[in-house]
Amino acid sequence: MEMQQFYYDNKIVKKFIYATLLWGIVGFSVGLLLAFMFLFPNITDGISWLSFGRLRPLHTNAVIFAFVGNAIYAGVYYSLQRLLKTRMASDLLSNINFWGWQLIIVAAAITLPLGYTTSKEYAELEWPIDIAIALVWVVFGVNMIWTILKRRQRHLYVAIWFYLATFVTVAVLHIFNSLEMPVSALKSYSVYAGVQDALVQWWYGHNAVAFFLTTPFLGLMYYFVPKAANRPVYSYRLSIIHFWSLIFIYIWAGPHHLLYTALPNWAQNLGVVFSIMLIAPSWGGMINGLLTLRGTWDKVRQDPVLKFMVVAITGYGMATFEGPMLSLKNVNAIAHFTDWIIAHVHVGALAWNGFMTFGMIYWLVPRLFKTTLFSRKLANFHFWIGTLGIVIYTLPMYVAGFVQAFMWKQFNPDGTLTYGNFLETVQEIVPMYWIRAIGGSLYIVGAIVMLYNIVKTVKRGEEVTDDLAEAAPLAKVSKYRTKGETWHTWLERKPIKLTIYATIAILIGGLIQIVPTLMVKSNIPYIEEVKPYSALELEGRDIYISNGCVSCHSQMIRPFRSEVERYGEYSKAGEFVYDHPFLWGSKRTGPDLHRIGGKYNDNWHFNHMYDPQSTSPGSIMPAYQWIIKNKLDKSQTEAKMRAMVKLGVPYTDEDIANAQKSMDEQGMQIQQNLYNDPDFVQNYEDSKKYAEQNGLPFVEMKDREIVALIAYIQRLGVDIKVKDVKDKLSKK
Repeated sequence: MEMQQFYYDNKIVKKFIYATLLWGIVGFSVGLLLAFMFLFPNITDGISWLSFGRLRPLHTNAVIFAFVGNAIYAGVYYSLQRLLKTRMASDLLSNINFWGWQLIIVAAAITLPLGYTTSKEYAELEWPIDIAIALVWVVFGVNMIWTILKRRQRHLYVAIWFYLATFVTVAVLHIFNSLEMPVSALKSYSVYAGVQDALVQWWYGHNAVAFFLTTPFLGLMYYFVPKAANRPVYSYRLSIIHFWSLIFIYIWAGPHHLLYTALPNWAQNLGVVFSIMLIAPSWGGMINGLLTLRGTWDKVRQDPVLKFMVVAITGYGMATFEGPMLSLKNVNAIAHFTDWIIAHVHVGALAWNGFMTFGMIYWLVPRLFKTTLFSRKLANFHFWIGTLGIVIYTLPMYVAGFVQAFMWKQFNPDGTLTYGNFLETVQEIVPMYWIRAIGGSLYIVGAIVMLYNIVKTVKRGEEVTDDLAEAAPLAKVSKYRTKGETWHTWLERKPIKLTIYATIAILIGGLIQIVPTLMVKSNIPYIEEVKPYSALELEGRDIYISNGCVSCHSQMIRPFRSEVERYGEYSKAGEFVYDHPFLWGSKRTGPDLHRIGGKYNDNWHFNHMYDPQSTSPGSIMPAYQWIIKNKLDKSQTEAKMRAMVKLGVPYTDEDIANAQKSMDEQGMQIQQNLYNDPDFVQNYEDSKKYAEQNGLPFVEMKDREIVALIAYIQRLGVDIKVKDVKDKLSKK
C-alpha cells in the first residue's frame, strides 16, 4: 500500500506549552498573594485593582482558563495529530485559536481588576469577552473535527472521545450560562434571576469542573500515561463504560452546590442522586489509569514524569470520591460555605490538573526539541516539593473547615449560640491560613524550578519545527457494521455520529433540570412584599458586585437552627426574583448578609468600609476606602433600569424618568444620617477644606459610591417581615 508523507505541526504545541508555563506562574502568584491577604488584609491598602474581591476571580480565571486551558490545547494538538496520523487541518485556525485565547486571557487580566465582572463564579467575564470565548472555542472545535474527518487512522482512540465531548459540552454550558442583557460595552445583567440564575450558574459551574478540568484531562491521561509508561491502556471495555457513564451522569450533579438553599427540593434531590452515582465512572477512570502502570513500579520510582502522573490520577480519585460525599445532605450541611470546599477544590486543581500538566510537559518538551531533560534531579525536586506543598496547603484547610462548621453550629445549654460573634471563628483559624500560605509557597517554588528546567532543556535542544511522518491513506469500508464488528467499534469510525450521541447524552440531564425551573412559575413563588431595588440601590448593588464582595459574603440563609439564630429568618425563593445576577455566594469568610438591612446604622457601614477593624476588631476584611472617595457614576442608571425592564423587573416609565431625582433624595437622606455622627462631620469638613485648598473638585457625600452601597446593604432582607409571611402561609 502506498504510504503518504506529511509533517506534524509542533510549532502550535510549543506555543501552548510556553503559554501554559507563563500563565501558570502568574495564576499561582496571584493565588499566593490572596493567601497572604488573609494574614495581612491591608497588604494592598488603597489600591482598588489589587483588592481581594477583584483579584480572587482573576486567580481562578488565570488558573482554570489560562494555565489549564493552554495545557489542554497543548496536549490535544500534540496527541490528536498522532492519533489520527495527520497534520491539523488548518495552521491558520490553530494560530487563531492560540492568539485569540491569549487575547482573551489578557482581556480578563485587565477587566477583572478594574471591577468589570458579572460575579458568576468561573464565568465572571463580561459579554464581549464571552462572545470572543465562544468564537475561539468554535475555531478550536472546527479545526479538531475537520482534522478528524481527514484522518488516516480509521478508529478514534478513547482520548478523542473525551476531546469531542469536551468541545460540545463546554460550548453548550458557556453559551447558556452567559446569556446576558448588555447595558454598555462592559456592563450587562444575567437574563436569569435569583433561583433560576443559581441553578443555571451551578449547572455551568459544576460542569465547567467536569468538562474543562476533568474530561479533557482524562483524554490526556489516556494518551500520555500509556506513552510515558510504554504500556497499553489497562481495559478497553472499562474505557467505554467510563466515557459514556461519566458524560451522562456528570451533567445532572450541579444542584448539589445548592443544597438547603431556596432551590426547589426536587432539583436538589436529583443533584444528590446523580452525584452519588458519579463515583462509579470516576473511579472507573482512575482505576483504568493506575492499572495501566501495572508492572512498571520500578520505572515509576525512577521516572519523574510517571511520578507526577501517579499523584495526578490519585488526586483525581480523591477529589471524585470527596465530591459525591459532599453532595450528601448531612455532609453538605457541615461543609458548605467553609474552607473544607477550598481544600477539596485545590486537591483537584493542584494535584489532578497541575501534576498531570507538569508530567505531560516534562514528557513533551524533550521530544519536541529532540533532546533529553536538562535535569532529572530538578524534576524530582519539583515533584517532592510540589507534593509537600499540596499536603501542607490542603490539610489545614480541612481542619479550618471543620472548625468553622462546628463553631458556627455550637449552642449553649440555654439555647444561645456559643460563638455568637462571627469573628471568633475567623480568629480561630488564622493559624491554618499561615500553614496554607507556606504550602502554596512550596508549590510555586516547584513551578519556578520547572520553568528553569524547561528553559534549559529548550536551549540545549534542536530547532526542529515539525516532525516528518508517514502513513497509509484511509481505505474505504462499508458505512454499515461489518461481520464481527461490535456496535462501539463501528461507532469509533463514525465521528459525527459519536459526537451527536455524546451531545444527546449531555443534553438530557440539562434539559430535565433546567427547563422546569425556567418554565414552571410555580417553582419560584412570588412574594407580594418583594419590590425592585430603587435606582440608588441598583447602583449600590453594582458597586457590591464590581468589588467582589460576593467572594467573602453569602446572601443565602439556610433553614438550620444555627443560621436562623445567627442571621435571621431563612431565605425564600421569592425574595430573589429581581436579582440579576443572584448573589448567594459559595464561601463565608465574613458573615451572611441576607438580613443585614437595618441591623446597623449608616455610620457603622461607612466606618466599616473605611476601616473594618475599627468596627470589628480582629476582622481580616481589607479597607475599601476608594468607595468612599469615588464619585458615583449615574450616567447609565436609566439604561440599567431599562435593561432590567426587558428582563421582567417591573420598573415603570415614571421610575426611570425620575431615577436621578430619586437617587438624589435617597442619597440626601443617607447623607443626613451620616451627619448625625459629630466625628463624621469633622472628617467631612476636613476633606472639603482639603479639596478647596488644593484646587480639587469636591464631591458631596450623597454623590459618592459609599452612599449607594449603604443604600443597597440597608435594603437587604427588609422587604418581607417574618410575621406577614407566616400569616399568609397559614391562610393558604
